[in-house]
Amino acid sequence: MKLNKRLPEYLLGKYQLIGTVTFIVLFAIVFLNIYIPFSTTAWLGLGNSTTFIKTLLFVGVSIIILIASRMMMYQSKELFKLTYLTYALWCIGESLAIAGLYSWITNSIETAILGEPEEFFHKAFMYGSIALGVPNIIAGMYLSIVDKNNTIKLMSYENVITEEGPVEGPLKKITLFDNSGALKLSLNIESLYYIESDDNYIKVWYTDNKGELRQYMLRCRLKTVEESFKGSSLVRCNRKYIVNIDKVEVLRKESDAYVLDLDNEMIPSIPVTKTYTDIVLAHFTEQQPLLDPIES
Repeated sequence: MKLNKRLPEYLLGKYQLIGTVTFIVLFAIVFLNIYIPFSTTAWLGLGNSTTFIKTLLFVGVSIIILIASRMMMYQSKELFKLTYLTYALWCIGESLAIAGLYSWITNSIETAILGEPEEFFHKAFMYGSIALGVPNIIAGMYLSIVDKNNTIKLMSYENVITEEGPVEGPLKKITLFDNSGALKLSLNIESLYYIESDDNYIKVWYTDNKGELRQYMLRCRLKTVEESFKGSSLVRCNRKYIVNIDKVEVLRKESDAYVLDLDNEMIPSIPVTKTYTDIVLAHFTEQQPLLDPIES
């Protein structure tokens, strides 16, 4: 694994981060209950009132630190590239913050049994890293497996049972599953205009049998759709949109960016960001040589 590789989007979704924090908290509670009886520096417990209050303070503030940290992580994905190295350093920072909190509370406990401040800080960081690191790794592996399963299910659209005969040649039908693997939408690619990302959901814009523009929302990642239908007329043009290139009526350039106008006046223009400009232009060059960009 390359540490400078971009972190997968399935680790940074809102609900994935909430689930990871919840799992970390539950794992840490179980871990601490196993660790405390064998530790000489642990004071956590529900015995006397003073220890009880400080235990609640430590646990409560630690959870707040984790929640605030993951909220910042969620917001940061739009500001800069999050890599595996960044994620690892971020998790280490969480462990340091919680170890520092533990040491600060420990310093207020008047007892010599706990040892020197450096000793219990080092131990707090070591065991805190275990309590946070292990569930982070497990959650990451689980989310990776779920994401791969969803991709496999999306790619198996040819195995869906329909009343129509087998389709030969280019892809004619788009079949979409949600994150639980349930079939949600199946439609002819000629009816599909574009797919829009909305956090952990996607909005599929298409026309019905009467030619009216419709929207269907399901819980699925745009990245999964992009990977599953690679090589078809569905092309990613920015972080938020996948467009059916066959529905593009005009490709025009505005300032330093390109814009796509689809053949439906109800649909607003869709921008092409620099990251995907070469992909979009290459498609027009190879597939539709007669469609020239219009300067505006």
